[in-house]
Amino acid sequence: MSESTALLRTADHVVCATCAVEYGREPLPDVCVICADERQWVPRSGQAWTTVGRLLEAGHRTVVEELEPGLLGIGTEPSVGIGQIGKLVVTDHGNVLFDVPGLIDDDAVDAIASRGRLAAIVASHPHMYGVQSLYSRVFADAPILVARADASFLPLRAPAVRLWDEAHEIVPDVHLEQIGGHFPGSTVALVTGVDGQGVLLAGDGIFPGPEGRTVSFLRSYPNRIPLSAAVVRRIADQVERLEFERLYNNFRGVVPEGAGEVVERSAQRYIEWVSGEHDDLT
Repeated sequence: MSESTALLRTADHVVCATCAVEYGREPLPDVCVICADERQWVPRSGQAWTTVGRLLEAGHRTVVEELEPGLLGIGTEPSVGIGQIGKLVVTDHGNVLFDVPGLIDDDAVDAIASRGRLAAIVASHPHMYGVQSLYSRVFADAPILVARADASFLPLRAPAVRLWDEAHEIVPDVHLEQIGGHFPGSTVALVTGVDGQGVLLAGDGIFPGPEGRTVSFLRSYPNRIPLSAAVVRRIADQVERLEFERLYNNFRGVVPEGAGEVVERSAQRYIEWVSGEHDDLT
């Protein structure tokens, strides 16, 4: 089946109108399992559902941009769900879609197809599942790698889903690890950039601040729920083993240089504050 033929079958695919995570078809739950969790929210007006077709009819479209050589951002305008920017890692050994938009259209398919084989699809955490089964279906049932620790948050278990636990390389120069924190299975991808330097795709696990001068760590970003000092220390120690110069989150946040040092410095600052070391200043 061609990509264009598979795409014709996506219009009635149901997604949550708030987070844009896919449910596929009825029967639907009373509330989205993603939004009902304390890290997200259900609107005061109540649970609402939509479909890929309705989103396209309303004028939502995919926007593709080059973030740096070998790394594309795939977002939506107007934004869909929480507005994530998926990342397509382009390599000579196959490409990886890391974090998935809540929409698929011809522009997204063309951008991915024109850059070669899609080797795998990975969400950094459940908020980023998007319409991952549709991207898989369009691209020859590319495997969807889901952290086993977060499998209970997976609303649609497509045949292409593969649960995983251990750190591993998906294709040469694209390495996956689960760092936990935001979700137990929160995942980062260490990519070797075309300049030979490490690039860390961090999802919500490590979140850049203004101009990428700092990063932060939270259990919930919209609800401002912190992580403990011990968890942040664990995350910082784990990623310290990974050599990376740049860091991208799942939106437009980026640490453009010295990202490893920024993570360590920011982790130490966070730990000091949540541990009460600076309470005299409050």
